[in-house]
Amino acid sequence: MTTESTYPLDNANERAGTRMDVLARLFDSTTHRVLEGVGIAVGWRCLEIGGGGGSIARWMAARVGPKGSVLCTDLDTRLIEQGRASAPANLEVARHDIAIDPLPGRFDLIHSRLVFLHVIERERALERVVEALAPGGWLVIEDFDGASVRPDARINRFETPLPTSEAVRMYLTRNQDGYFGRRLYGRFRELGLVDVDAEGRSVMFTKRNGGADLMRVNFEQIGNEVIAAGLITRQQIDADLAMLERDEFAMPSPTMWSVTGRRPPGR
Repeated sequence: MTTESTYPLDNANERAGTRMDVLARLFDSTTHRVLEGVGIAVGWRCLEIGGGGGSIARWMAARVGPKGSVLCTDLDTRLIEQGRASAPANLEVARHDIAIDPLPGRFDLIHSRLVFLHVIERERALERVVEALAPGGWLVIEDFDGASVRPDARINRFETPLPTSEAVRMYLTRNQDGYFGRRLYGRFRELGLVDVDAEGRSVMFTKRNGGADLMRVNFEQIGNEVIAAGLITRQQIDADLAMLERDEFAMPSPTMWSVTGRRPPGR
């Protein structure tokens, strides 16, 4: 994450590790497939922005091998460092603020997941990341569109709208674009990238797959801030936390857009 953000779900919180574990369980397999699709190979120099728990950075390091390298950055690297003992030797971890810090050199592949949505100066940050691509290098950004799909029992009677979820969404998107992940395809093309593709994936958050755990961590971590903003009451949060414990709970996740594009080889 970056200092130029409105993201309160930071890595310093004791529940952050649980969040990263659930996000990895829900979305890492898709990220692996997307990165394989752009051809990640032995010898590539890669950058992972906002590495979180480090699961994708470690996977990338294994794929590029000893002849390649992966630089994994985050404003707070404590969760990445926890797995440092088992990390490949070609994985470097560094504190870095994508909003203001220069990027070191050029990369064959730059990836981030759930980062740019929260950066206030995200447009400038995107431009700087494109500039850091080597000619022919790939940019892969995965981010949420939390506005296009909402739980609606009229469509699917098993979906469970929760007032706390809507209040958290409103709180987190006060200075964000709720459709950001969906807009990335257009931004990649506008920034001059070629071979641009995008796919969106949503899962049904349940107790079984860990989606309910992810929501619980979010509710518990920033519940007091959402209450202070006048968006929800403590009584409603407690009621919704109890609902997350029920086996019948189900809610569609935000759509995770995975967008890929390549810097033209001659540029």
